[in-house]
Amino acid sequence: MIDGIETRRFETPDEALDMKEHGGIDIVRTSAGSTGMYAKFEPGWTWERDEKPLLGSPDTCPMHHTGYCLSGTLVVRMVATGHEAIIRHGDFFEIPPGHDAHVDGTERVELILFEPAAHAH
Repeated sequence: MIDGIETRRFETPDEALDMKEHGGIDIVRTSAGSTGMYAKFEPGWTWERDEKPLLGSPDTCPMHHTGYCLSGTLVVRMVATGHEAIIRHGDFFEIPPGHDAHVDGTERVELILFEPAAHAH
């Protein structure tokens, strides 16, 4: 860190969620507490099958996501209402807790997700 400027790289994550042949999420954290995630979901990936077990099998995804879609098409469904949204390359998005999702089509989905430091809320 130089003069308060800190850089991190997804190639050397602090933590990684390995979803085997269906992708994974590389997670980096800054010393101030901000988190960045680089998610790669292969065709056929579903939250229900590939990520839910890694999170302790909650009914729905308990996380709030803010991010940007680099590639592919992700269908996100709010479980309580059944409402679906399609996230595509170039979309900046907010997803509240209570969702599930799946990759639509034959292209890998790549997302960058952001989470501010807890004291920034």
